[in-house]
Amino acid sequence: MSSTLAVSVAQFIERYKLGNPFDLDNEKAYQAWREIKLDNYPENVEQLIVEIADPTALTPAEFDTLRRLITKTNMAVYASDSADNPDKDIPAKLGAQFGLTQLDDNMGADDGVTSLKVVSGQWRGGYIPYTDKPIRWHTDGYYNDADHQIRGLLLHCVSPAAKGGENALLDQEIAYIHLRDNNPDHIRALMVDDVMTIPPNIENGKEIRAVCSGPVFSVMPDGNLHMRYTARTRSIEWKADAETEAAVKTLSEFLDSDSPYKYRATLQSGQGLISNNVLHDRSGFEETEHSKRLLYRLRYYQRIANS
Repeated sequence: MSSTLAVSVAQFIERYKLGNPFDLDNEKAYQAWREIKLDNYPENVEQLIVEIADPTALTPAEFDTLRRLITKTNMAVYASDSADNPDKDIPAKLGAQFGLTQLDDNMGADDGVTSLKVVSGQWRGGYIPYTDKPIRWHTDGYYNDADHQIRGLLLHCVSPAAKGGENALLDQEIAYIHLRDNNPDHIRALMVDDVMTIPPNIENGKEIRAVCSGPVFSVMPDGNLHMRYTARTRSIEWKADAETEAAVKTLSEFLDSDSPYKYRATLQSGQGLISNNVLHDRSGFEETEHSKRLLYRLRYYQRIANS
């Protein structure tokens, strides 16, 4: 059943009639899907980069190449001619071509588009994304409630830092495979509805966000895998049992390993990451007067269409 082509979960279920591969009681479907998933999997981040001209109007060939990569790895990196153009419509129009329209208008966003830059003297300065500090492994919006889960993520670079600001990237389906191969009970533990709890966010005595509990892994109604995770230890409450402890430890060790499935990229002007909210981190960075880091972040309630 080996295939070098990208096959979405929906296509797999339709084509092979084996059921959903994320069903822990369906080993046959899992093994068949796993073989296809890992066959000819990109070996380095350079294989994820697609040169495009105008991100607001992709050619059919550019669109198809990006979509195939996303279907295979849940992500792709585009390198466009937009350079350091600060127009926020550039990433928004790119996302819309992949069916990404339902933006999460979170606290730091401007009409759903967040400017990730160093900010001091404002409330944003108290949140790590608006500093030059490193950020540990996570999926975006892990603290969102069940009705507002982040399925798609787009990062667009207007200007990089003078030094640093590198992202590590990991397909969440690869993390799933590693854990299930190690011990299927790890997946069972991380699919429990209250396995990871985020306490409420309270600012000046006012509740900005309510407490939120949920699973790490879940299967969406369309059959796709969704992941919600953070490696932060502060203000994160894991379910207190041996199964959860073992699963979290195994996942953490994998994220800290030198796995060949992990990619590293420092986005440059005009480059961006379009993904189904893959696992990622960010290294610390340094700025100069003429090299200040600015990325636009767009979070969506949808996955990338047909991926």
